[in-house]
Amino acid sequence: MLELKNISKTFNKGTINAKLALDNLSLTLNDGDFVTVIGGNGAGKSTMLNAIAGVFFVDEGTIKADDVDLTNMPDYKRATMLGRVFQDPMKGTNPNMMIEENMALALRRGQRRGLKWGITKDEREMFYQALKGLNLGLEDRLTTKVGLLSGGQRQALTLLMATLKKPKVLLLDEHTAALDPKTAEKVLAMSDKVVSENNLTTMMVTHNMRDAIAHGNRLIMMDAGHIVVDISGDDKKKLTVPDLLDMFSKASGSTEANDAMLLSK
Repeated sequence: MLELKNISKTFNKGTINAKLALDNLSLTLNDGDFVTVIGGNGAGKSTMLNAIAGVFFVDEGTIKADDVDLTNMPDYKRATMLGRVFQDPMKGTNPNMMIEENMALALRRGQRRGLKWGITKDEREMFYQALKGLNLGLEDRLTTKVGLLSGGQRQALTLLMATLKKPKVLLLDEHTAALDPKTAEKVLAMSDKVVSENNLTTMMVTHNMRDAIAHGNRLIMMDAGHIVVDISGDDKKKLTVPDLLDMFSKASGSTEANDAMLLSK
């Protein structure tokens, strides 16, 4: 469902500030894979997600989703195939528009838009039922402006919007990092539910080792733009935080794990 083949990306190329962010990286996700991505700061996790989303073009290599070549496709065209939830709860929604208006925009992603009536009765009912599944009471607040919602409510709504039209690949970019622990746990549970019910091929970047172990069927660890650990199935289920720290030390050649990784045990 997703294939990254020998992709590389250097920022500020040809200058004294040149930074190799992705180094000949290859990765294949099968249909329905839920992959958690962990690594230290600067390992290339978010850079990889941004490359997939088309925030920038890679210098070398190819990116494909469901056998469609995305490598040189602009981000707005990729948006028809990809769903994304950002770290910042303020991204992904328009705070000055109502909940139902935000959902209508998500539903029409990739379609031509005219001047006909914005939201039909059937669509409003669909939004109601979808929101009801979140168990946050948002189904009774369809006409509430999104800017009045809490961070957790906005992330839950963004997750729903990102998956209204089943994407080929769902990208979760540290989407609970800005939330308090209790709210983050709820949003992660919702993520598991949405991914499972829709059999979505998903990539979730996280700094939290416990979350990386607890969610998904596969875990990859990155360091210096490389994938240094790739573990799945029963081996992943048996993982512990000390196991991950030991793997990181051996793979990176460093005995010091990144502070954020240690603090997120």
